[in-house]
Amino acid sequence: MTQDPRLAAIETMLEHRADGNYGLHAITQKQHALQAAMFAEQLGCAEPLVVAALLHDVGHLVHDLGDNPAEAGIDDRHEELGAAWLARHFGPEVAEPVRLHVAAKRFLCATESDYFSKLSPDSVLSLSLQGGPMSPAEVADFRANPQHGAAVTLRRFDEQAKVTGLETPPVAHFLPMVARQLRPAA
Repeated sequence: MTQDPRLAAIETMLEHRADGNYGLHAITQKQHALQAAMFAEQLGCAEPLVVAALLHDVGHLVHDLGDNPAEAGIDDRHEELGAAWLARHFGPEVAEPVRLHVAAKRFLCATESDYFSKLSPDSVLSLSLQGGPMSPAEVADFRANPQHGAAVTLRRFDEQAKVTGLETPPVAHFLPMVARQLRPAA
């Protein structure tokens, strides 16, 4: 049986394009993705959310703005780039939490008094480029999205997944889940 070329592309991206630094952290994009997916799996999340956690920063891998564009004052809009790329291959249960994970950071900063203090320095920097904490109207709009809960959960994994030296399963561990979540090939 031939491997789905979409799955092969995702594997190649994670194994060979995700070796750059993850922001200002002493981990790579790949380590960040694997940690987020591992946390989702350990918590018993539904498979689409585990896949979303693994691929939530794929937008950083499909542009050529470098490892940390926020440091240069650029909002790379990676959540939109990543969600658009994912929506071609996956359903909304995977793509929407990815699209909303930056909005979830803004939401949590507006609704949880201690959330901002938990952000890493590069998340604080990118927050300023992404619009800062949500206004009350933005909070209401965010809550109206059926995927907002999944996006908030994904955001928490995103913040947690920045541990230097943390052992994770390899990319290959998650590929069967990714394969099951792929839409049927056209």
